Amino acid sequence: MSYSQAGYVELMEAARDPDHVVTLAFAGLIALADHRPAPYDVPIAALDAEALAALRERYFPELTAPLYGARSALSGEACAPPPIDEFDDLLAMLMDCRTYDDQESTWLAHAVATACMGSKHLWQDMGLPNRTALSRLISHYFSVLAERNVSDMKWKKFFYRQLCEREGLVLCQAPSCGNCSDYLKCFGPEDANPLLGLN
Repeated sequence: MSYSQAGYVELMEAARDPDHVVTLAFAGLIALADHRPAPYDVPIAALDAEALAALRERYFPELTAPLYGARSALSGEACAPPPIDEFDDLLAMLMDCRTYDDQESTWLAHAVATACMGSKHLWQDMGLPNRTALSRLISHYFSVLAERNVSDMKWKKFFYRQLCEREGLVLCQAPSCGNCSDYLKCFGPEDANPLLGLN
């Protein structure tokens, strides 16, 4: 089964708490699986079929189909990301910065890392209605990262900057963000999410 806007509606109709930001994040990410490049065209990368079944039961109990995207995890094994990209590093950073050491936060760390593999703003790649919803989610579940983003940098750019700092790399050449020619790319406005018909 391949999720799209119709799949999003189906997930939300099956949701236990359709207004909760975590439900919105999981539904949006799953619905947008086909919009991510392989091997990330799955509901949530690096989660096996057992974890996806538990997530479905917790958030979408009325859904009868398994949470399989374009590349289904029918074998029961987790989608293994290729070693040449940054997924593992992003996931490790998110896991290290979880506010709570629980299953929900683990699933969200995988979800956010998966969404980072998309090509739009992070909140759009998660299918959230706006950036505020994403910021609320990160503030609650990844408070260490939220506290570090004092200038309200766009989340994907901020995460990549954090990865570079973890590795001791210099990301930007400008002496400060205010003097950088790419300032608007990091801090400029973000549009509504037309992909799922959300404003």
